[in-house]
Amino acid sequence: MACHENMFFLIGLFISGVLACFGQRDLITTMPDRLDVLTGSCVQIPCSFDIPDQNKYTFNSTILTSGVWIKENPYFGGHPDNVIFNSTEMVNRYQGKITGNMSQKNCTTVFFNVTTNYTNRYYFRIESQPFRATDTGKYVEIVVRDLPSSPIITVSGEVKEGTPVSLNCSAFAPCPEHPPELTWTLPTQFTPENQLQENPDQTISVLSTVNFTPSYLHHEMNITCTAVYPVGTSNKRAEHNMMLNVSFSPKDTSASISPADSVSVGSCVNLTCSSTANPPVTNFTWFQISEGKRTQVASGQSYTLNVTVGDGGLYYCEARNSHGCGKSNEVQLAIKGQEVTVTTMASGIAAGTLGALLLISLISLFVWRRNSRLHDGLERTDNSQGQNSPVGTVCTNQATAGEEPEEPAEDQPEEIHYGEIDFSKRQTKETPAAAQDRVQGQESEYAEVNVTGRGAQEPPLNNLDELYAQVNKTGGC
Repeated sequence: MACHENMFFLIGLFISGVLACFGQRDLITTMPDRLDVLTGSCVQIPCSFDIPDQNKYTFNSTILTSGVWIKENPYFGGHPDNVIFNSTEMVNRYQGKITGNMSQKNCTTVFFNVTTNYTNRYYFRIESQPFRATDTGKYVEIVVRDLPSSPIITVSGEVKEGTPVSLNCSAFAPCPEHPPELTWTLPTQFTPENQLQENPDQTISVLSTVNFTPSYLHHEMNITCTAVYPVGTSNKRAEHNMMLNVSFSPKDTSASISPADSVSVGSCVNLTCSSTANPPVTNFTWFQISEGKRTQVASGQSYTLNVTVGDGGLYYCEARNSHGCGKSNEVQLAIKGQEVTVTTMASGIAAGTLGALLLISLISLFVWRRNSRLHDGLERTDNSQGQNSPVGTVCTNQATAGEEPEEPAEDQPEEIHYGEIDFSKRQTKETPAAAQDRVQGQESEYAEVNVTGRGAQEPPLNNLDELYAQVNKTGGC
């Protein structure tokens, strides 16, 4: 009976080999082509399998199915040591476990404490009575390294000045139980978002995303993403550096003139425009400002001209690329013989401005003094109440001698009356005070004093000389 079983087994292997030669497989597995693993860490092999139609009748998923990993060569009959793991065995050459559900055709497996001799090809086999098969057409290559692979930086879209952009850094996590930690080095403030993601081949990676708005100052600056892998009690790290390529409109546009001093008519003058832009400037344009008018005069980064009389004035340039334009400073082209005119105009403008300011100041002073005099006159008017009236002033509401003054009506506004007396040379009667002044060779002028009729009884006008307000002058009209 044993001979018959061995015969059927050999026939089955022969038929499987023949079918494999003709491209037909008894077992179809899905797994990554390659896995890079760190020494001392673990490795997870994503794995799933399916049974071809011609063998489905012999496979029963309700029966316990064992998973077997074979190293280097799928035909292990003559090399039993190539079988490094069997899920039904308690002791295996490689320490590991199948974490997938075999009844759901998930054969994902984890191996621990990986060493450098793990580097090899690995095939998967299932054993489920009476079905047994190895996928000889598919294997995973495991490569063990002492140092991790560098993370990968990608940019979502064009890095353009003023436009928000996302930077992504991803690092492979061969041992998802101990994934790497990602850190950024950027020339600006940022808040990263980290997460685990499954790749199309079902491997696991760590993804870190940073959102920021670039400036033209960030152009050609380095950014760094660092992956730190925990391995036992130590860490292993790898990093990726990338230079930012920021697109921006022309900046720091500047115009220069040579020679910078005044030149004579017929001389040669060279104007040069410089600017920083990415992509580079595609067009330079020169403009002249003369008598307040702007005129386009040339194109190109340099502008050379033989000076004529009308070339004097201000010049500037504009630099343009696909993202915008930048305007330069203004430079002066001074022609000998014309500086005086310019200086004279400047002096005239300055003198006119100074004269206008002086005129405004004089008008302000005049108004202020006029208001001050009016204010002083009103104060004198108020202070004269209850005193003798000067010559030349008549109060119509003054009480007569011996009579009581009328009481003013409450809240009635005060009325002020003025009287004048002409003291010209035609007058025939001089007062004693005036005669005395004339003897001393001086003239006297009299000021009008405004008084109100309200208040106490006015004293009798006995001494008229005391009523004169005299101002002595040594000369003048």
